[in-house]
Amino acid sequence: MASTALPTLPDYLSPEIMLNPEKREFPKFNLVRLMHTVFEPTKGCRVCILIDFEDPPQRIKDFAFLKEDGYPVQKNAHKYFYETLRDHAIEELGMHGGEMFAFKCTHGSNLDLEDEVWDTDGKQLSLDKDIYQEYDLVLCISTWSATAPLTAKCKEYGFRGATLHGLNDIILNSGLAVDYREVSRDSEKLRVALTNADTIEIDFTLEDGRVLTASLGLDAQDAQKSHGLCLGTNPDIANLPAGEVYFVPTDANGQFPMKYEDGTLGVLDVKDRSIYRSTLIEGNQKTIDEHNARLADDPITGTLGELGFGTQVLPVSYADIQDEKVLGTCHLATGRDDHLGGDILPDMFKKHENATHDDILFAPHKTPNFNISQVRMNRGDQQEILIENFRPSQYLIDSLAD
Repeated sequence: MASTALPTLPDYLSPEIMLNPEKREFPKFNLVRLMHTVFEPTKGCRVCILIDFEDPPQRIKDFAFLKEDGYPVQKNAHKYFYETLRDHAIEELGMHGGEMFAFKCTHGSNLDLEDEVWDTDGKQLSLDKDIYQEYDLVLCISTWSATAPLTAKCKEYGFRGATLHGLNDIILNSGLAVDYREVSRDSEKLRVALTNADTIEIDFTLEDGRVLTASLGLDAQDAQKSHGLCLGTNPDIANLPAGEVYFVPTDANGQFPMKYEDGTLGVLDVKDRSIYRSTLIEGNQKTIDEHNARLADDPITGTLGELGFGTQVLPVSYADIQDEKVLGTCHLATGRDDHLGGDILPDMFKKHENATHDDILFAPHKTPNFNISQVRMNRGDQQEILIENFRPSQYLIDSLAD
């Protein structure tokens, strides 16, 4: 009788590494490898880098920001992308350009960008006329995410690109050092494992023992993936680091906890896909009151626009752009979801500054005050546990096996 090979898992999916992702070994960050893998073909492409400042004309002219304190994201963009492209990567990749430009900081996740942009001589230009129409690849390395607005612009003007907001050393040496062909394969395996789900239920256990449950209606939609590959010539934006499977909820009901930026903890009540009330657990009542006032003034801000699951084994970077991609975590997002194929558009908000897409990440380091005790998927007559206590279930692990 012929022997049947047992399913195998990559080394980074071993129990030891998954329990201690900081022990995973990564190759040294290599921009040429990253660009070639993510953007093949690169030959003949003209590339540029976008960064952001509160006062871009003063900071970008003659690279003045390099002589000043602060600006860690922008300095990483200059050192690891601009200088590397200038010194050798442009030639090795067969590309042209490599210029750096600065736009005005949006102060909000995925808010539309103002059209004004400045070059390193301090000259004011137009994003629409001088960048999107002139470059084939646009790399946006900024303080706030620009994935949603650049996704809309790439479809209008036909370029490809990547958003890499919050870039830090941990991300450079882990989330951007991986082989994105492997990331893409793993993301597709998990996408297939989750696609066409009818509902997903998330149980949250609070420190006082209460269990809150949020139920997300998905209407058997095809799951989507953020997998880091932006191949060919079709307009597209990769969000790097990548590695997630996501849905645009069609309904949502129940409750889930929220940890605000100041550490305040609240319970959010959800009905018909929208958060309509926040109640204090501990912390600052003023924070809760301000959120409730915003919900009352502009209710669309409470709409749930995304449910996402991480697919990679990565160390904590303390930047959500990477940490939401970690296997065993999940996240919800409120606000605009047009870049995900959803129906919440920027012009539906009462105020421009409200038209954000804000991720709410549930991960041990981010939300230690409560636990994701279980996540369940319902698909027809099939029910599968996906996550327990921030650990991927055997169902997900088996789905990743070759």
